[in-house]
Amino acid sequence: MRRALVERSLKDVHVRLVRARQELAVLEEQLGALSEAADEARIRALVSETPVAGSDYGDAQRHADAAARAHQALKATIDELEHRQDELLSRLGDRN
Repeated sequence: MRRALVERSLKDVHVRLVRARQELAVLEEQLGALSEAADEARIRALVSETPVAGSDYGDAQRHADAAARAHQALKATIDELEHRQDELLSRLGDRN
């Protein structure tokens, strides 16, 4: 691969990696809030023992679960980008 192409690919991966890490930080905050809301809804459902409270808990837990899945997917994407970046840096180093 030509050096210019490797450098361009490296810049692209870097930009995507920075963006993904920023998204991960935001998602981690959201995940914390959603998990806390699900825990509170679970406690309300246990205390009140009403169908509405149980339904609220189910909804809150589904949102928290979805955020957790998105978190795992984003972490996997970051791992892939880091691996790609390492490969490109290695190629760039081999050229020198």
